[in-house]
Amino acid sequence: MILDFILFSYHNFRSRKIRTFLTMLGIFIGIAAVVSLISISAGLEKAIIGQFSGLGTDKLVIQAAETGFGPPGSTAVKKLTEKDFNAIKKVKGVKLAAKRYIRTASLEFENKLNYMYASTLPQDDSRQLVIDAMKLKTVQGRMLKKDDKYKVLIGNDLYSKEIFPKKIQVRDKVLINNIKFEVIGVLDKLGNPQFNSMFLLNEDVFKEILNIGDEIDIIAVQVSNQDEIPVISKDLAKELRSSRNVVLGKEDFTIETPQQAISSLKTILNVIQAVIIGIAAISLVVGGIGIMNTMYTSVLERTKEIGIMKSIGAKNSDILIIFLIESGILGLIGGLIGIILGISFSKLIEISSSMMLGPGILQASFSSFLILGSLSFSFFIGIISGVLPAKQASELQPVEALRK
Repeated sequence: MILDFILFSYHNFRSRKIRTFLTMLGIFIGIAAVVSLISISAGLEKAIIGQFSGLGTDKLVIQAAETGFGPPGSTAVKKLTEKDFNAIKKVKGVKLAAKRYIRTASLEFENKLNYMYASTLPQDDSRQLVIDAMKLKTVQGRMLKKDDKYKVLIGNDLYSKEIFPKKIQVRDKVLINNIKFEVIGVLDKLGNPQFNSMFLLNEDVFKEILNIGDEIDIIAVQVSNQDEIPVISKDLAKELRSSRNVVLGKEDFTIETPQQAISSLKTILNVIQAVIIGIAAISLVVGGIGIMNTMYTSVLERTKEIGIMKSIGAKNSDILIIFLIESGILGLIGGLIGIILGISFSKLIEISSSMMLGPGILQASFSSFLILGSLSFSFFIGIISGVLPAKQASELQPVEALRK
Protein backbone atom coordinates (compact mmCIF):
# COMPACT_ATOMS: atom_id res chain seq x y z
CA MET A 1 0.00 0.00 0.00
CA ILE A 2 2.74 2.49 0.99
CA LEU A 3 4.65 1.59 -2.19
CA ASP A 4 1.56 2.40 -4.24
CA PHE A 5 1.27 5.77 -2.51
CA ILE A 6 4.95 6.51 -3.24
CA LEU A 7 4.51 5.60 -6.94
CA PHE A 8 1.39 7.75 -7.08
CA SER A 9 3.34 10.68 -5.60
CA TYR A 10 6.18 10.10 -8.08
CA HIS A 11 3.82 10.35 -11.06
CA ASN A 12 2.32 13.51 -9.57
CA PHE A 13 5.77 15.09 -9.26
CA ARG A 14 6.60 14.22 -12.88
CA SER A 15 3.51 16.07 -14.06
CA ARG A 16 4.64 19.19 -12.14
CA LYS A 17 8.43 19.14 -12.70
CA ILE A 18 9.15 22.88 -12.54
CA ARG A 19 6.99 23.46 -9.47
CA THR A 20 8.55 20.44 -7.73
CA PHE A 21 12.06 21.76 -8.41
CA LEU A 22 11.24 25.27 -7.20
CA THR A 23 9.61 23.81 -4.06
CA MET A 24 12.77 21.87 -3.19
CA LEU A 25 15.06 24.83 -3.92
CA GLY A 26 14.92 26.32 -0.44
CA ILE A 27 15.48 22.91 1.16
CA PHE A 28 18.56 21.91 -0.80
CA ILE A 29 20.13 25.38 -0.51
CA GLY A 30 19.74 25.22 3.27
CA ILE A 31 21.03 21.64 3.53
CA ALA A 32 23.93 22.39 1.16
CA ALA A 33 24.90 25.35 3.37
CA VAL A 34 24.72 23.24 6.54
CA VAL A 35 26.74 20.33 5.13
CA SER A 36 29.43 22.38 3.39
CA LEU A 37 30.00 24.95 6.13
CA ILE A 38 29.95 22.49 9.03
CA SER A 39 32.25 20.04 7.21
CA ILE A 40 34.70 22.84 6.38
CA SER A 41 34.63 24.23 9.93
CA ALA A 42 35.16 20.71 11.33
CA GLY A 43 38.09 20.26 8.96
CA LEU A 44 39.44 23.66 9.96
CA GLU A 45 39.20 22.69 13.63
CA LYS A 46 41.17 19.50 12.97
CA ALA A 47 43.80 21.42 11.01
CA ILE A 48 44.25 24.05 13.75
CA ILE A 49 44.35 21.46 16.52
CA GLY A 50 46.87 19.48 14.48
CA GLN A 51 49.08 22.54 14.13
CA PHE A 52 48.98 23.28 17.85
CA SER A 53 49.45 19.62 18.76
CA GLY A 54 52.54 19.65 16.59
CA LEU A 55 54.08 22.20 18.92
CA GLY A 56 54.13 19.56 21.62
CA THR A 57 52.37 19.33 24.93
CA ASP A 58 55.54 20.20 26.87
CA LYS A 59 55.81 23.78 25.66
CA LEU A 60 54.59 27.16 26.89
CA VAL A 61 54.48 30.51 25.12
CA ILE A 62 55.07 33.72 27.08
CA GLN A 63 54.54 37.21 25.71
CA ALA A 64 53.79 40.70 26.94
CA ALA A 65 50.15 41.80 26.99
CA GLU A 66 49.09 43.24 23.62
CA THR A 67 47.81 46.77 23.16
CA GLY A 68 47.48 46.95 19.37
CA PHE A 69 47.71 45.23 16.01
CA GLY A 70 50.88 43.71 14.64
CA PRO A 71 53.21 40.76 15.21
CA PRO A 72 52.81 39.04 18.62
CA GLY A 73 54.55 40.85 21.46
CA SER A 74 55.89 43.66 19.27
CA THR A 75 53.11 46.15 20.04
CA ALA A 76 53.08 45.78 23.81
CA VAL A 77 53.72 48.92 25.86
CA LYS A 78 55.98 47.08 28.29
CA LYS A 79 57.81 44.36 26.36
CA LEU A 80 59.56 41.30 27.75
CA THR A 81 63.23 41.91 28.51
CA GLU A 82 66.47 40.01 29.03
CA LYS A 83 65.82 40.31 32.77
CA ASP A 84 62.53 38.45 32.33
CA PHE A 85 64.24 35.85 30.13
CA ASN A 86 66.91 35.16 32.76
CA ALA A 87 64.22 34.92 35.47
CA ILE A 88 62.31 32.37 33.40
CA LYS A 89 65.38 30.17 32.91
CA LYS A 90 65.82 29.93 36.70
CA VAL A 91 62.34 28.47 37.32
CA LYS A 92 62.38 24.84 38.42
CA GLY A 93 61.11 22.53 35.69
CA VAL A 94 62.15 24.76 32.77
CA LYS A 95 64.28 22.68 30.41
CA LEU A 96 64.86 25.26 27.69
CA ALA A 97 63.82 28.85 27.00
CA ALA A 98 64.05 30.43 23.55
CA LYS A 99 63.85 34.11 22.59
CA ARG A 100 61.75 34.90 19.51
CA TYR A 101 61.36 38.07 17.49
CA ILE A 102 58.67 38.69 14.86
CA ARG A 103 58.80 42.08 13.18
CA THR A 104 57.90 43.75 9.91
CA ALA A 105 60.90 44.46 7.67
CA SER A 106 61.47 45.56 4.09
CA LEU A 107 62.63 43.07 1.48
CA GLU A 108 63.81 44.38 -1.90
CA PHE A 109 64.50 42.19 -4.93
CA GLU A 110 64.75 43.10 -8.61
CA ASN A 111 64.01 46.75 -7.74
CA LYS A 112 60.69 45.87 -6.10
CA LEU A 113 60.19 46.62 -2.41
CA ASN A 114 57.80 44.67 -0.16
CA TYR A 115 57.16 44.84 3.58
CA MET A 116 56.65 41.47 5.23
CA TYR A 117 57.14 39.56 8.45
CA ALA A 118 60.64 38.56 9.48
CA SER A 119 61.55 36.25 12.34
CA THR A 120 64.62 34.83 14.03
CA LEU A 121 66.45 31.65 14.93
CA PRO A 122 68.21 31.67 18.32
CA GLN A 123 71.98 31.25 18.36
CA ASP A 124 72.17 29.30 21.61
CA ASP A 125 71.12 25.83 22.81
CA SER A 126 67.44 26.64 22.24
CA ARG A 127 67.87 26.81 18.45
CA GLN A 128 66.66 23.25 17.83
CA LEU A 129 63.60 23.88 20.01
CA VAL A 130 62.42 26.59 17.58
CA ILE A 131 63.27 24.53 14.48
CA ASP A 132 61.30 21.55 15.82
CA ALA A 133 58.33 23.64 17.02
CA MET A 134 57.98 25.40 13.65
CA LYS A 135 58.72 22.17 11.73
CA LEU A 136 61.30 23.94 9.61
CA LYS A 137 62.68 22.03 6.63
CA THR A 138 64.40 23.28 3.50
CA VAL A 139 63.40 22.25 -0.03
CA GLN A 140 66.37 24.06 -1.57
CA GLY A 141 69.71 25.15 -0.17
CA ARG A 142 70.40 24.66 3.53
CA MET A 143 69.33 25.74 6.99
CA LEU A 144 70.88 28.79 8.64
CA LYS A 145 74.00 28.01 10.65
CA LYS A 146 74.65 29.71 13.99
CA ASP A 147 77.56 31.71 12.61
CA ASP A 148 75.77 32.88 9.43
CA LYS A 149 75.46 36.66 9.47
CA TYR A 150 74.23 38.27 6.27
CA LYS A 151 72.37 35.15 5.17
CA VAL A 152 68.60 34.71 4.91
CA LEU A 153 66.21 31.76 4.79
CA ILE A 154 63.07 32.55 2.78
CA GLY A 155 59.50 31.23 3.10
CA ASN A 156 58.16 29.00 0.34
CA ASP A 157 55.84 31.64 -1.14
CA LEU A 158 58.79 33.94 -1.89
CA TYR A 159 60.21 31.15 -4.05
CA SER A 160 57.06 29.59 -5.54
CA LYS A 161 54.86 32.66 -6.14
CA GLU A 162 55.26 35.77 -8.26
CA ILE A 163 55.57 38.20 -5.34
CA PHE A 164 58.54 39.87 -7.01
CA PRO A 165 59.28 40.40 -10.74
CA LYS A 166 60.89 36.97 -10.68
CA LYS A 167 61.05 34.15 -8.15
CA ILE A 168 63.79 34.37 -5.55
CA GLN A 169 66.32 31.54 -5.85
CA VAL A 170 69.12 30.21 -3.63
CA ARG A 171 72.26 32.40 -3.92
CA ASP A 172 70.22 35.43 -5.03
CA LYS A 173 71.05 38.73 -3.34
CA VAL A 174 68.26 40.68 -1.61
CA LEU A 175 68.12 43.91 0.37
CA ILE A 176 66.64 43.67 3.88
CA ASN A 177 66.20 47.11 5.42
CA ASN A 178 68.70 48.31 2.77
CA ILE A 179 71.37 45.79 3.81
CA LYS A 180 72.51 43.11 1.33
CA PHE A 181 71.80 39.47 2.25
CA GLU A 182 72.37 36.20 0.40
CA VAL A 183 69.56 33.66 0.15
CA ILE A 184 70.98 30.36 1.43
CA GLY A 185 67.78 28.27 1.62
CA VAL A 186 64.09 27.94 0.80
CA LEU A 187 61.72 26.57 3.44
CA ASP A 188 59.20 23.84 2.77
CA LYS A 189 55.54 24.84 3.00
CA LEU A 190 54.43 25.32 6.61
CA GLY A 191 51.01 24.74 8.16
CA ASN A 192 50.58 28.42 9.00
CA PRO A 193 50.14 30.34 5.70
CA GLN A 194 51.66 33.50 7.23
CA PHE A 195 54.96 31.69 7.78
CA ASN A 196 55.20 30.86 4.07
CA SER A 197 55.63 34.53 3.13
CA MET A 198 58.12 35.48 5.84
CA PHE A 199 61.90 35.15 6.06
CA LEU A 200 64.26 34.05 8.83
CA LEU A 201 67.52 35.57 10.05
CA ASN A 202 69.87 34.74 12.86
CA GLU A 203 69.06 36.62 16.04
CA ASP A 204 72.18 38.83 16.24
CA VAL A 205 71.94 40.29 12.73
CA PHE A 206 68.17 40.64 13.07
CA LYS A 207 68.57 42.80 16.19
CA GLU A 208 71.32 44.78 14.46
CA ILE A 209 69.40 45.76 11.31
CA LEU A 210 66.17 46.50 13.22
CA ASN A 211 67.89 48.34 16.09
CA ILE A 212 66.36 46.11 18.75
CA GLY A 213 67.70 46.70 22.23
CA ASP A 214 66.88 44.99 25.51
CA GLU A 215 63.50 43.63 24.50
CA ILE A 216 61.99 40.30 23.45
CA ASP A 217 58.76 39.65 21.54
CA ILE A 218 58.03 36.06 22.58
CA ILE A 219 59.65 33.51 24.87
CA ALA A 220 59.06 29.82 24.14
CA VAL A 221 59.57 27.50 27.10
CA GLN A 222 60.04 23.74 27.08
CA VAL A 223 59.42 21.99 30.41
CA SER A 224 61.12 18.87 31.74
CA ASN A 225 57.85 17.15 32.70
CA GLN A 226 54.63 18.01 30.87
CA ASP A 227 52.56 16.66 33.77
CA GLU A 228 53.90 19.52 35.90
CA ILE A 229 52.86 22.28 33.47
CA PRO A 230 50.17 23.73 35.82
CA VAL A 231 52.71 24.04 38.66
CA ILE A 232 55.45 25.38 36.39
CA SER A 233 53.02 27.93 34.90
CA LYS A 234 52.24 29.25 38.40
CA ASP A 235 55.95 29.44 39.26
CA LEU A 236 56.68 31.25 35.99
CA ALA A 237 53.90 33.75 36.66
CA LYS A 238 55.24 34.36 40.18
CA GLU A 239 58.80 34.88 38.91
CA LEU A 240 57.65 37.22 36.12
CA ARG A 241 55.54 39.31 38.53
CA SER A 242 58.65 39.79 40.60
CA SER A 243 60.85 40.51 37.60
CA ARG A 244 58.37 43.00 36.09
CA ASN A 245 57.31 44.47 39.45
CA VAL A 246 53.57 43.80 39.08
CA VAL A 247 51.07 42.37 41.57
CA LEU A 248 48.75 39.38 41.30
CA GLY A 249 45.79 40.20 39.07
CA LYS A 250 47.61 43.07 37.32
CA GLU A 251 49.87 40.93 35.11
CA ASP A 252 51.11 42.59 31.91
CA PHE A 253 52.11 39.28 30.36
CA THR A 254 50.43 36.04 29.27
CA ILE A 255 51.47 32.41 29.68
CA GLU A 256 49.72 30.05 27.27
CA THR A 257 49.90 26.30 26.74
CA PRO A 258 48.90 24.60 23.44
CA GLN A 259 45.93 23.10 25.31
CA GLN A 260 44.68 26.57 26.30
CA ALA A 261 45.06 27.82 22.73
CA ILE A 262 43.16 24.80 21.38
CA SER A 263 40.39 25.30 23.93
CA SER A 264 40.01 28.97 22.96
CA LEU A 265 39.93 28.14 19.26
CA LYS A 266 37.35 25.40 19.82
CA THR A 267 35.10 27.90 21.58
CA ILE A 268 35.43 30.36 18.69
CA LEU A 269 34.76 27.64 16.10
CA ASN A 270 31.70 26.43 18.01
CA VAL A 271 30.27 29.96 18.00
CA ILE A 272 30.94 30.23 14.26
CA GLN A 273 29.23 26.87 13.67
CA ALA A 274 26.18 28.00 15.68
CA VAL A 275 25.91 31.17 13.58
CA ILE A 276 26.28 29.13 10.37
CA ILE A 277 23.56 26.69 11.41
CA GLY A 278 21.29 29.59 12.37
CA ILE A 279 21.70 31.21 8.94
CA ALA A 280 21.10 27.89 7.16
CA ALA A 281 18.04 27.25 9.33
CA ILE A 282 16.42 30.39 7.90
CA SER A 283 16.77 28.90 4.42
CA LEU A 284 15.25 25.64 5.65
CA VAL A 285 12.28 27.48 7.15
CA VAL A 286 11.76 29.26 3.83
CA GLY A 287 11.98 25.89 2.10
CA GLY A 288 9.39 24.45 4.49
CA ILE A 289 7.02 27.33 3.76
CA GLY A 290 7.53 26.64 0.05
CA ILE A 291 6.53 23.01 0.54
CA MET A 292 3.46 24.04 2.53
CA ASN A 293 2.44 26.52 -0.16
CA THR A 294 2.88 23.91 -2.90
CA MET A 295 0.85 21.32 -0.99
CA TYR A 296 -1.97 23.80 -0.38
CA THR A 297 -1.98 24.62 -4.10
CA SER A 298 -1.96 20.92 -4.88
CA VAL A 299 -5.04 20.37 -2.66
CA LEU A 300 -6.92 23.11 -4.54
CA GLU A 301 -5.90 21.77 -7.94
CA ARG A 302 -6.71 18.17 -7.10
CA THR A 303 -10.00 18.67 -5.27
CA LYS A 304 -11.94 16.69 -7.88
CA GLU A 305 -9.26 13.97 -7.87
CA ILE A 306 -9.60 13.69 -4.09
CA GLY A 307 -13.38 13.44 -4.46
CA ILE A 308 -13.02 10.60 -6.98
CA MET A 309 -10.62 8.71 -4.71
CA LYS A 310 -13.01 9.06 -1.77
CA SER A 311 -16.03 8.01 -3.86
CA ILE A 312 -14.32 4.72 -4.80
CA GLY A 313 -13.44 3.89 -1.20
CA ALA A 314 -10.37 5.91 -0.14
CA LYS A 315 -10.43 6.73 3.56
CA ASN A 316 -9.52 10.04 5.18
CA SER A 317 -6.35 8.36 6.48
CA ASP A 318 -5.39 7.30 2.94
CA ILE A 319 -5.67 10.87 1.62
CA LEU A 320 -3.75 12.15 4.65
CA ILE A 321 -0.93 9.62 4.07
CA ILE A 322 -0.72 10.42 0.33
CA PHE A 323 -0.18 14.14 0.95
CA LEU A 324 2.20 13.54 3.86
CA ILE A 325 4.26 11.16 1.70
CA GLU A 326 4.41 13.76 -1.07
CA SER A 327 5.60 16.52 1.27
CA GLY A 328 8.05 14.16 2.96
CA ILE A 329 9.51 13.09 -0.39
CA LEU A 330 9.93 16.73 -1.40
CA GLY A 331 11.92 17.35 1.78
CA LEU A 332 13.90 14.10 1.42
CA ILE A 333 14.90 14.65 -2.21
CA GLY A 334 15.69 18.30 -1.49
CA GLY A 335 17.89 17.17 1.39
CA LEU A 336 19.65 14.54 -0.76
CA ILE A 337 20.43 17.11 -3.48
CA GLY A 338 21.58 19.54 -0.79
CA ILE A 339 23.96 16.94 0.70
CA ILE A 340 25.47 16.20 -2.72
CA LEU A 341 25.90 19.93 -3.40
CA GLY A 342 27.32 20.52 0.09
CA ILE A 343 29.89 17.71 -0.26
CA SER A 344 30.87 18.94 -3.74
CA PHE A 345 31.30 22.52 -2.51
CA SER A 346 33.39 21.37 0.48
CA LYS A 347 35.64 19.25 -1.73
CA LEU A 348 36.10 22.22 -4.08
CA ILE A 349 37.26 24.36 -1.13
CA GLU A 350 39.53 21.52 0.04
CA ILE A 351 41.16 21.22 -3.40
CA SER A 352 41.55 25.00 -3.67
CA SER A 353 43.18 25.21 -0.23
CA SER A 354 45.55 22.35 -1.14
CA MET A 355 46.65 24.26 -4.24
CA MET A 356 47.16 27.52 -2.33
CA LEU A 357 48.37 26.32 1.09
CA GLY A 358 49.75 22.86 0.40
CA PRO A 359 48.30 19.32 0.55
CA GLY A 360 46.61 18.16 3.73
CA ILE A 361 46.33 21.61 5.34
CA LEU A 362 42.52 21.71 5.20
CA GLN A 363 40.42 18.59 4.77
CA ALA A 364 36.63 18.67 4.84
CA SER A 365 35.21 16.33 7.48
CA PHE A 366 31.94 14.51 6.79
CA SER A 367 30.60 12.58 9.76
CA SER A 368 27.79 10.05 9.40
CA PHE A 369 25.87 12.10 11.98
CA LEU A 370 26.10 15.19 9.75
CA ILE A 371 24.90 13.33 6.62
CA LEU A 372 22.13 11.30 8.26
CA GLY A 373 21.11 14.21 10.48
CA SER A 374 20.78 16.57 7.50
CA LEU A 375 18.77 14.00 5.53
CA SER A 376 16.48 13.26 8.47
CA PHE A 377 15.98 16.94 9.23
CA SER A 378 15.04 17.76 5.64
CA PHE A 379 12.52 14.87 5.64
CA PHE A 380 11.14 16.09 8.96
CA ILE A 381 10.77 19.63 7.59
CA GLY A 382 8.87 18.23 4.61
CA ILE A 383 6.50 16.18 6.77
CA ILE A 384 5.80 19.05 9.18
CA SER A 385 5.19 21.46 6.29
CA GLY A 386 2.68 19.07 4.75
CA VAL A 387 0.61 18.34 7.87
CA LEU A 388 -1.93 21.17 7.52
CA PRO A 389 -2.47 20.80 3.74
CA ALA A 390 -2.79 17.01 4.15
CA LYS A 391 -5.32 17.43 6.95
CA GLN A 392 -7.33 19.83 4.78
CA ALA A 393 -7.31 17.36 1.87
CA SER A 394 -8.39 14.43 4.06
CA GLU A 395 -11.36 16.36 5.47
CA LEU A 396 -12.87 17.21 2.06
CA GLN A 397 -16.36 15.73 1.57
CA PRO A 398 -16.61 13.55 -1.61
CA VAL A 399 -19.77 15.21 -2.91
CA GLU A 400 -18.47 18.73 -2.43
CA ALA A 401 -15.11 17.79 -3.92
CA LEU A 402 -16.72 16.34 -7.05
CA ARG A 403 -18.78 19.49 -7.60
CA LYS A 404 -15.63 21.68 -7.79
